[in-house]
Amino acid sequence: MIIDLDIKSFLDELASKAPTPGGGSAAAVMGATGAALASMVCNLTIGKEKYAAVEAQMRVALERCERLRERLLGMVTEDARVFDSVMTAYGMARGTDAEKAARNDAIQAALKQATDVPLACARACAEVIALTRDVAAKGNKGVISDAGVAVLAAHAARRSAALNVYINVGNIKDGQFTAARMDELERLLAQNGIATEEIYQLVRERI
Repeated sequence: MIIDLDIKSFLDELASKAPTPGGGSAAAVMGATGAALASMVCNLTIGKEKYAAVEAQMRVALERCERLRERLLGMVTEDARVFDSVMTAYGMARGTDAEKAARNDAIQAALKQATDVPLACARACAEVIALTRDVAAKGNKGVISDAGVAVLAAHAARRSAALNVYINVGNIKDGQFTAARMDELERLLAQNGIATEEIYQLVRERI
């Protein structure tokens, strides 16, 4: 399993000629890193007398961040799986009309899965960004820079995941499917781009 690799081994695989893991898995790792850093700030705020007034909020944020981290980690492997499905579909026989039709159907189904996984990654990263606002505003000032790194990691992950959506929807023939996914993605990008900069500036002000 990709997620069981140590960091060096994962980066070695990423750098190799192997088709997976690739950018989609890397995006999920970046998103999970953002969630983990936000969790760290929560953990270093909870139990501190100075931050007793916000402890309940930090506990809620921590629980949500950990759920997102687990979800994003799952996408590391899932992205590789759906990419392999696309490659398998493209490799299907196409000697007869029936084979061509079956291959085309398989390709389209695989491309839809390969679109939905990075879109789910972008969606989860948007949630990480939203959670980081409270963490950055109320968390332990001693580690507030980590909240900034958290939001930037989630922001980079979300935009990276978006590229994997773009590259797949261009080959999908179902216009209704692609329009719905692109509409959601563009909303996520627009909303969270502004939020990321606001949170980054909030962190700068608290340092």
